Amino acid sequence: MPLHAAAAVKVAVCVGCHKGVSPRIVSDWQSSRHAQTEGGATCIDCHGDEHSSPQNPDKAKLATPETCRTCHPDRVEQFSKGKHAMGWKSYLAMPTTHWQPMVLRGGLKGCSGCHQIGLKSDEEIQELRKQGSDYGAASCDACHTRHLFSKQEAQSPQACRTCHMGIDHPQWEMYDASKHGVRHELKVSGALPEDAAAPTCQFCHMVDGDHAVMTGWGFLGVRLPMPDDPQWTDDRTTVLKALGVFSPDGKPTPRLDVFKQTEAMRTTDEAFTKQREKMVGVCSNCHTESYARSELSKGDDMIRVADGLLAESIRVVAALYKDGILQKPDSYNYEYPDLLTYHDAPTEIETRLWLMFLKHRMRTFQGAFHMNPDYSLWYGWSEMVQDRNWIAEHAKELRRRKKVQEALDLKE
Repeated sequence: MPLHAAAAVKVAVCVGCHKGVSPRIVSDWQSSRHAQTEGGATCIDCHGDEHSSPQNPDKAKLATPETCRTCHPDRVEQFSKGKHAMGWKSYLAMPTTHWQPMVLRGGLKGCSGCHQIGLKSDEEIQELRKQGSDYGAASCDACHTRHLFSKQEAQSPQACRTCHMGIDHPQWEMYDASKHGVRHELKVSGALPEDAAAPTCQFCHMVDGDHAVMTGWGFLGVRLPMPDDPQWTDDRTTVLKALGVFSPDGKPTPRLDVFKQTEAMRTTDEAFTKQREKMVGVCSNCHTESYARSELSKGDDMIRVADGLLAESIRVVAALYKDGILQKPDSYNYEYPDLLTYHDAPTEIETRLWLMFLKHRMRTFQGAFHMNPDYSLWYGWSEMVQDRNWIAEHAKELRRRKKVQEALDLKE
């Protein structure tokens, strides 16, 4: 018998009530392996048995990763070591997160809508619940959406689409239009045979189902130690200063520790090499190892080229601060623009700079690694060149206006 008699009765009560209140939740659970496997997870296993009527829904326990760990200890442990687990922590670490309207933060309609996948403390979960949000408490349910918790769903590239799209990380669009994505669609439609090579997001980033998702360069496309190329070292140092990781004199700041804690960047050759070799192994399933290394190296080169363009523009804006042409916001810790302020940048030229970083630089190198040349060229590098030119011309205009104003002041 799948359930103990007393438990079966309680589950029957849950199902009987929720068929009227939330029927699709019931049908999803009934179609799941949880319901169909002998000894599988029941309503009580995940939500406890204290909720017993419409009058006490707050008594229903929220499923958390620790709940899932009961049956899936290996996967939860893997997840806790990957970048997805750091999503909530990195969201809270952003300098201007708390400046956003509450409807974006508490309503989960902004960054937190996806970043809530990250691990959270019990206190944080309870606070979110007070705000009326249960989504994301379990983290696992971001990909294995409840109450079906389908493995097949989570293995589909579409499962990644909800979060991996948009201005700063349009990996879905890059993948979907790449030859990898096109072949996958053709395979699903039957135009390609079942054994055709058609890698999905999960095939490349979750080898053998490993939930410890991580990449060599990390989200920001910066890393330590510095490269052998002196020009790239200079450019990357400038980028790190604008990220607040280095002070103007090149010394590490407390923000570097935050980047380490949130796995936003690799800070050792060993950490980078571990992820790079893992990806070489993945690519070698379909390509020769030499080809895989060559293509990944080209992605590195795209970061180098993008860093050169971005660093040039960062220096232009920093010089405006230094010369008193542009007032540095009080919230900035150093005499450099803060690229992590995002849409809170106070002037048009500073806004253009963060777009250059967050939108166009990201697409330059992410497009390369996702084998989508259109994104690297037209949506990435080409836009960065236009950004660089606009920022340089706008800086000249700001300086011209300053001189005119000074001349008028002297006449007075």
